[in-house]
Amino acid sequence: MPLSAHLSTFRNRCDQQFQRLPLVDENTDYLGLQWAGLGLHPGMMHISEHFSKTEKKQHQSDSRPLLLHSSQDTNFDPGYEPDWAVISNVKKEREQVLVKDSGWAFSLPLSELHSIRRTRFSLGRNFLVLTSRGGHPLPPLHFHRGGTRELLGALQRYIVLDQSPVDGRLYLAYPHDSGALSQSFDKLQLFDDGGADLVSRFIHDPYATTFGGFSKVTNFFRAAIRPPDAPFNARSAQNLPFQPDDEPGFELITCGVALGPKPEVTRGTPLDKWEEFLDAEGRVKNPDRVRELVFRGGIKPSQRKEVWKFLLGFYPWSSTAQERQDIIRVKTDEYFRMKVQWKSVSEEQEMRNSLLRGYRNLIERDVNRTDRHNTFFSGNDNPGLTLLHDVLMTYCMYNFDLGYVQGMSDLLAPILFVTQNEVESFWCLTGFMELLHQNFEESQEAMKQQLNQLSILLKALDPELFDFLDSQDSGSLCFCFRWLLIWFKREFSFEDILILWEALWTRLPCENFHLLIACSILESQRGELIGSDHDFNTILKHINELTMKLDLLEIIQRAEGIYLQMIQCKELPQTVQQVLGLYVSSSSEDDSPDNSETQRLLLSQSQAGATAAPVPTYP
Repeated sequence: MPLSAHLSTFRNRCDQQFQRLPLVDENTDYLGLQWAGLGLHPGMMHISEHFSKTEKKQHQSDSRPLLLHSSQDTNFDPGYEPDWAVISNVKKEREQVLVKDSGWAFSLPLSELHSIRRTRFSLGRNFLVLTSRGGHPLPPLHFHRGGTRELLGALQRYIVLDQSPVDGRLYLAYPHDSGALSQSFDKLQLFDDGGADLVSRFIHDPYATTFGGFSKVTNFFRAAIRPPDAPFNARSAQNLPFQPDDEPGFELITCGVALGPKPEVTRGTPLDKWEEFLDAEGRVKNPDRVRELVFRGGIKPSQRKEVWKFLLGFYPWSSTAQERQDIIRVKTDEYFRMKVQWKSVSEEQEMRNSLLRGYRNLIERDVNRTDRHNTFFSGNDNPGLTLLHDVLMTYCMYNFDLGYVQGMSDLLAPILFVTQNEVESFWCLTGFMELLHQNFEESQEAMKQQLNQLSILLKALDPELFDFLDSQDSGSLCFCFRWLLIWFKREFSFEDILILWEALWTRLPCENFHLLIACSILESQRGELIGSDHDFNTILKHINELTMKLDLLEIIQRAEGIYLQMIQCKELPQTVQQVLGLYVSSSSEDDSPDNSETQRLLLSQSQAGATAAPVPTYP
């Protein structure tokens, strides 16, 4: 990860998004922060080394810390950003500072850093404004592709950045104690000769000592986000007019990995003629093939009732027709035994059982407002409402620790609509809850983990979009909470949710495909978000207003395209691989043989298609 990604500004808002950070020059041992044009666009800036041999001697003989300096004497107002990005200048307060005539130069020892303000330009991109202890702000550092968090994280290894209690975007800088400072350098091994004399060197020459280690910090962060053997590949390297090897001492700074083009995918035809997939005894001949067909094309409505029982675990894939009849008989008896438990509770008993009474009140309230537009649940005294109520009450007996939580009625309604059977819908619900029960636990740890995983995916997929959301205090993606809690039940129409859920139940192409669905929705809205005047409240309002306005087939196709795009990336960060199930730690033994084999087959097919035919087709 970069220490400071794309610290550049552009005249006329040009779209060139790269920078080069010269870390060590072969003719000198000193570093200076120099803002100058790269020759392509006058407003594109980079950090360079500009100490000549004469200046080096002057620098060595001058014990005073270097200050901010510029070629002009202009005050900078951080509250105003012109349409074309001219870096404002910082007024000099001391004389005898080193100024080059060719460029906009400034330097600042970390001991003189007073604060960092993280703010947002009108186009939705973040920039940082550093202010010295003398109260003078530096020119803004623009982050066109994200990276503000990484820079702040890197700086915290050398100084303490404390968020202001008054302004959440203002970070106050304090020096570390000398012991902690030396320890941090020792841990990162930034200096080959050790860090024992680091503090004295820092006091004597804070500029060269502090910034001299940035090259190794860059490598440290880069190594932390990808496997050690993975080759380095810049996100925009193909757009650069020069190569790193052409100029020794230069290191390319990027803000992520190059995912490559997104393959276009199309939907297949729904699974039909279910009997053709069964052998003479009623076993499913090829469960993997069935799951793949369901994922790519869905199921014919007339076949859903039978196939859903396999997808939700009510029937084992290897069961015969006779074994399934036995399962129905046993499960029916078990269901009604549990139903009798709550039906036999008298009113007096329930008055002394606040937990059961609370469950009943919640269920009755939610049942009366669940999918009432659907004819199966519409009207008063509807038998469908009674079945919905009874199944949910029985589930409280089945899983009394969890009981009933708001949202579970949304999960049951489509299942009950398809099966049209109380017992079968109950056991299908238990199978569904095996996947989602952690979403409803009081700790909400599973929901926090999924939101974090969604952030990881979105950062890799579209760092600019994530950076915009983060700049509007929406980086936690809390507005996606409802999506993940009940698997988009209220975002799509009733008919669409049947198609979406049966695709998600296949667990293809990965178990977290629902997170890719969320990424697909967010990516489809990037044009409405980036460059707008949205803030936290309006972002939340915009997302909520997407309900019933999304094209499900387009969203699913885009989500699979994102998956194929990511698995084809050779430098995919390990954290992203873990979310997608491509990387499993040695301590993980949770994958079932059937699912891992299906995933391996789909992955091999996708990778083969990436080399031979970039656009996969559905059977």
